This record gives sequence, C-alpha cells and structure tokens, in this order.
Amino acid sequence: MALIIYLLAFVGGFVIMSLELLGGRVLAPYFGSSIYVWGSIITIFMLSLSLGYLFGGKLSLHRPSLQRFGVIFIVAAVLLYPLVYFAEPVMLLVFERIEDPRYGSLVASGILFILPTIILGMISPYSVRLLVESTHQSGQIAGRLYFFSTLGSALGTLATSFYFVLWFEINTILTLLTATLVLMGIVASIAHKIRPHGESH
Repeated sequence: MALIIYLLAFVGGFVIMSLELLGGRVLAPYFGSSIYVWGSIITIFMLSLSLGYLFGGKLSLHRPSLQRFGVIFIVAAVLLYPLVYFAEPVMLLVFERIEDPRYGSLVASGILFILPTIILGMISPYSVRLLVESTHQSGQIAGRLYFFSTLGSALGTLATSFYFVLWFEINTILTLLTATLVLMGIVASIAHKIRPHGESH
C-alpha cells in the first residue's frame, strides 16, 4: 500500500501548486498581477499549509487509516469546488470595499483559498504517519514522501502554467482538480478495503 500513499502525496502536491498558480489568474482581473498580489497569494498559501501540517499531524495520531486519509481528499474537494461559483462574486465584493490592491488581494486570497489549502496541507503529515512503522525508518520514509510530494508540486506548476491555462478555462481546471481529489479519495478507500490482512494501516 506504500505506492498508493506515495501516489496520494504526489497528487496532493500537484493540486496545491496548481491551485496556487490559478489563484494568480483568479485575482488578476480585479487586482492585477503585481508582486503585491503574488505576495498575498504566497502568504495565504504558506500560512494555510502550515496550519494544515499542524492539524494533519494531530489528526494522524487518532487511529490513522487509508480510509480516513481518503476523507481528507474528499473534504478538500468539497471546499475547493465552490470556487467555481463563488470566486468572482467574492472578488467583486472585496474589490468594491478595499481599494488598496495589497490588502484587497490579501483578503480575497484568504477568503477563497485558506480552507481548501489547510485541508490539502494535512496530506503530507498524514502520509508520513501511515508509512512510518518505527522511528528507525522515519527519516528515510519522510524524505521519500516529501520527494514525491514536491515532485508533484513541480509537475503541477509546469502543467498548469505551461498547458492547463492555455487549454482550459479557470473553472474547468478547478473542476478537474476537484474531480482528481474525489478520485484519490475513492482510491484510498478502496485500498483500505483490499489491504492485506493484518496490515496495521
């Protein structure tokens, strides 16, 4: 089941960076694409991920399983998909009330991306907990896991910036990311049910 967990971590990294890049495209029509806007997006994502790492680590202490891991992906999908419908109204609402693009983009980014990104941030620490069976191997497993997660982030960055934004509308990409998260949640649930008898996770 280790390969499944590495795959889930890879996809988690992919979605995080794809969403972050899309954030720039979502905010651009209202706040531009200056360094202020990107600074706001990066700040929100870093803060959200840090909270996700913290919460994911705590959650992993309570009967960790692939099935519960799959729920994280489903919850992330549920929180991500509303952006398709509410991103533009939220942007307009913030834009009309906060003229300064620095603070306007920061507030808009927070409203739109904090919740889904916190949940996505829970993926990595939960993955580590599922894979680590002894402290002796924890460092090696964590390193391998973050390799796959960061590789996913790199490919998510390239795929989104080089191809997705040229081929699809933003809402289509968000829908595809949502569907991918749901699929990974299903994969985790199935893997939990067919895992070898006696396997702890």
